[in-house]
This record gives sequence, C-alpha cells and structure tokens, in this order.
Amino acid sequence: FFLQARDGDQLISLKLEKEQVSALATGIDDLLRELEQQEVQRTSPDDEPHVRDLELEQPVEPQFVVGQMGLAFDPESNMVSLVAQELVDDESGQDGAVARIWASPGQLRALSRHAKDVVAQGRPICPLCGRPMDPEGHFCPGGNGHSTEIA
Repeated sequence: FFLQARDGDQLISLKLEKEQVSALATGIDDLLRELEQQEVQRTSPDDEPHVRDLELEQPVEPQFVVGQMGLAFDPESNMVSLVAQELVDDESGQDGAVARIWASPGQLRALSRHAKDVVAQGRPICPLCGRPMDPEGHFCPGGNGHSTEIA
C-alpha cells in the first residue's frame, strides 16, 4: 500500500502496511469527529477532492517504509498535519526520515474513504490474529497451538 502527496512539482510516495492504512483511516475519522463535536472544524463534501485525484501517480517510487504516523490539527491554519516516520532497524542507531504532510480536513475525509475502499479490496483479515489471510489460509499465532491453519 502506498500513500502519496503532492506540493507543486514535489511528489512523495510512502510505503505502508495494510494495517497502517486501516489505522490511518480510523485515526482521521476519529480526529475529524472530535473537531466537529467541539465545533472547531466542519467538513462538507464540497471540500473533498474528486476520487480520481486520489489515484496513485505512476511510477510509484517510495521514499521510505513508514514505521509510525501521527495526526495533529492546527487551528490557526485549519489544516491537519500527518507526520510519517521511517521504519528503521533499532540496531542501526540511525534516525529515520520524517515526512510532514499538510492537508485540509476535506482532503483527509476523502483520503479516509479511499483508504477504507482500498483496504476492503485486499485479502480478508484473520479474526484471531488480525493478519491478512491468503486464499489457502495461513499460520495463525492466535490459534494457541490448537490449529495451524485458518481458511
């Protein structure tokens, strides 16, 4: 799964796992719901980009694999900051790259919907361990040794 953002001529592509995409959509929904409940920021369908604007631009060349993400609302600009940090090997001792993406609440609402659609098109999730299942099943650590495959 990939996340892309564009600012003029600059395009960034980040690689994410399915679970991260799902968690990002949930986090966006939670943040926007909280902003609306507090009457800080409301979104309308008119604020959202067209669905074709959410398609990946080719070629997709990820700058890095995302390890952690966070969302924050800036009331002065009425924008949301998505911060994505590179997944790094703990033993390397190096700091990973960081991407900061600013988007309007309407853009994020559209991203959340699109992310849910893309995730839903993927492999089904195991109800025991939360990992994607292949058509032939998978080894499930949630089976507690009672089962080696879930189909």
